[in-house]
Amino acid sequence: MLDLSNLRAAVRSEGGVSRRLFLAYGAALAALPTVGERAFGRVARQPKFSADPFTLGVASGDPTDTGVVLWTRLAPKPLDEAGGMLPENVEVRWELADDEGMKTVLKTGTVVATPQLGHSVHVEVEGLKPDRWYFYRFQCGGATSPVGRTRTTPERSSTPEKLKFAFASCQHYEQGLFTAYEHMAKDDLDLVFHLGDYIYEYPNRETAKVVRKHVGPKDGKIKTLEDYRNRHAQYRTDPHLQKTHNRFPWVVTWDDHEFDNNYANDIQEEQPKGKVKADPATFLEQRANAYQAYYEMMPLRKGCVPNGPDLKLYRSLAFGRLAEFQVLDTRQYRTDQPNGDRSSELNEDALNPKNTILGAKQAAWLRSALLKSTSTWNVLAQQVMMGMADLAAGESKKYSMDQWPGYAHERMKLMQWIADRKVPNPVVLTGDIHSNWVNDLRVDDRKLDTPVVAAEFVGTSITSGGNGVKEPKNLDTLLAENPFIKFHNRQRGYVRCAITTKEWRSDYVIVEDVLKPGAPADVRASFVVEAGKAGVTKA
Repeated sequence: MLDLSNLRAAVRSEGGVSRRLFLAYGAALAALPTVGERAFGRVARQPKFSADPFTLGVASGDPTDTGVVLWTRLAPKPLDEAGGMLPENVEVRWELADDEGMKTVLKTGTVVATPQLGHSVHVEVEGLKPDRWYFYRFQCGGATSPVGRTRTTPERSSTPEKLKFAFASCQHYEQGLFTAYEHMAKDDLDLVFHLGDYIYEYPNRETAKVVRKHVGPKDGKIKTLEDYRNRHAQYRTDPHLQKTHNRFPWVVTWDDHEFDNNYANDIQEEQPKGKVKADPATFLEQRANAYQAYYEMMPLRKGCVPNGPDLKLYRSLAFGRLAEFQVLDTRQYRTDQPNGDRSSELNEDALNPKNTILGAKQAAWLRSALLKSTSTWNVLAQQVMMGMADLAAGESKKYSMDQWPGYAHERMKLMQWIADRKVPNPVVLTGDIHSNWVNDLRVDDRKLDTPVVAAEFVGTSITSGGNGVKEPKNLDTLLAENPFIKFHNRQRGYVRCAITTKEWRSDYVIVEDVLKPGAPADVRASFVVEAGKAGVTKA
């Protein structure tokens, strides 16, 4: 058992978390037995299971032109402690083939699933051919997993004809069925992007609006590692979510609910009443639990193994020279939301140059990645809306402080930098707010006489908020107040995109009813961006 009392005291004595102490605390929390391909102690090569150990399915992710990550987690009883697994190292065999019947096995190997990482498996397969579909499966203790399908990206120097992908976010298990994934799994896609809120940390709620109940504590949000593991496992038992993971490689990033609503770095949303502030050391312990469970359940590379409460998630993914995606993390490094995290005018606090949503290191990495890109489309896959939407009617002005307007100086500086460097065809993909938006982005969206710099496609939730509304109240007022907004809708679904060297097309797929199984889906609206021409038009 680690003795962290002295380190906690040092963290608390500073009244916050310095970078030095933050990293030291993270290193202490990470001082567990080595994880990954090396495992110490006995390895069970023929374990016995009381039930199918592959109840959570299989997944793949973060493809390159020569490789991909294959994932599974052993959990014969997924909602029990440790998933029903004994605290022992277990050998798992993996196979990758050319065909779904797994007759032509091209690569195979073994990996050790450790109890330290919840018996999750992350296999990084390399030496594959570019722009190819493959099939894979796992075997352990006489059990065989479902066969998954994955692919590599086109060769980095090539220019493929088309890329087809979907992006989604915000899937509250209690508030609806994952019918959107039932439809997405039938689409002809190359990739799926998930932009955050994969799980929700809230306690089980006894309300009429609950479609199905969360597991976990009834008297508060989940906090322990076991809590977060079980919540992820419950979500992953959904057959439609499993199917979509099974059919396409995913690229994931988080928002807030994977840990705690509207958190900012080491600052929690709900502060204790009175003069005593929340303890950042305790909060970071909880963050370490959340981050570890997230890594365990996602098809991420071993370079993302968390170091205590620190997990580097921002990264690049290229699809030949057609598109390059910069996957961002707008939660882990941000400063506290200004104006008490309440909708506000763009006052001195909101425009403070010290506010950051990316953090200095990630911001520098992003600029470097955009400068080096040779792709036709340059995409930011991220969480919160960049469009500076005035949410108040009339002369008063109100902007969301949890979104990029709360960090308006950094946002406008980034847009100006993209404009000055003439970054080709910038597009922003966004989740978070349980509604659909299409925005033309300027350096300052309040100045409509200035050039459009980028397009932003904001996707609605899979289920969060329950069934939305087709025609939001005061929609005309919202559009009149914000002429840069080209579309707004509050139903549920996802966004399906198809891009070529000449055009980007986004289809807004709407599920009619997330409260009943088998609901139909249709395309509510489609929008196009022409390469070399800033601005969105309706298809």
